Amino acid sequence: MRVVIPLFPSFTALDAVGPYEVLRLVPGAEVLFVATEKGEVRADSGALAITADAALDEVDACDVLVVPGGEGSLAPPPELVPWLAKVHATTRWTASVCTGSLLLGAAGILDGLDATTHWGAAQRLEAYGARFLPERVVFQDAHRVVTAAGVSSGIDMALALAARLADQVTAEGVQLAIEYDPRPPFHAGAPSQASQPVRARAVEILREAARG
Repeated sequence: MRVVIPLFPSFTALDAVGPYEVLRLVPGAEVLFVATEKGEVRADSGALAITADAALDEVDACDVLVVPGGEGSLAPPPELVPWLAKVHATTRWTASVCTGSLLLGAAGILDGLDATTHWGAAQRLEAYGARFLPERVVFQDAHRVVTAAGVSSGIDMALALAARLADQVTAEGVQLAIEYDPRPPFHAGAPSQASQPVRARAVEILREAARG
């Protein structure tokens, strides 16, 4: 089972690495990072890079496609969106994390579907014809599509996907293997839980991060 994660300049690292750490442990899975060209691709922080071992034009099919988000999803390489549309036609599942959903939307994959994304990108998602749901993970089983909300939700999505690719016991075994037992110190992980000052500070943090 081939799992392909496309990278692009200024992707968000955990969007890619979270699902990678889950799906690589599913029996029979082979995870491949791809990009416009082979080699290092820098994340949005500029301080971290992941190596793409294949170029987009070397991969024309896969079982699972996982598209991360990040600042770079707003201005992706021109080859990426048509490549996503082509490869989606071959997959068992196509997935996105955070604003990776905008790339799926640009590829025409989410038109008319329920989907989620980072809360700050809801309107952009709906501009592609999707119906935004403020949920952590949204499956559209009939269309072989699953979307996850912001950054850390990619781990939840990948575990739920692992249950569909294998079985629930295997997925729970992977969860135990990575000791994913989140107990956040604060209850501010979604807009509905956060106070107005926290929401305002989150917007400031995102703006500061975007400026680099």
